[in-house]
Amino acid sequence: MTPERFAHLADAYGASLHRWPRAEQAPAQALLDSGNPSARQALHEAAWLDTQLDAHAAPLTDPALARQIRQAVPQRASFWSRYANWLSPAGLVGVGIAGIAAGVLVASMSVPLPMLSSEVLPSVFDQGDAQVLFSVNAEETEQ
Repeated sequence: MTPERFAHLADAYGASLHRWPRAEQAPAQALLDSGNPSARQALHEAAWLDTQLDAHAAPLTDPALARQIRQAVPQRASFWSRYANWLSPAGLVGVGIAGIAAGVLVASMSVPLPMLSSEVLPSVFDQGDAQVLFSVNAEETEQ
């Protein structure tokens, strides 16, 4: 491990080697045991920063100030309350359109098709044409 790499890791992970990545702990300890002055200096600076950070305490916030900040934030209306005036009528219109489409589909299936040729299939709901179709099929199988 180079002294530059040691200084970089000391800046990133602090002076305590047990917080360093496991792969870097043994080479770092070997560099310290060799007595490298730049490694010791980097470790000393990291230890000073660790003590400064550990000594810092975050100030407690005043609950009245927190409440005042929360109340000062403008309240947005929810999605449902913003669009409630038109969502309900839009749903009714959508259901109406779906009903019309279903009615048109049923009506188109129940109207007999024009007889353009002898191979045109009868309507699904027309039972009279089904008998004709069965009789035509029966005549074809007899021949």
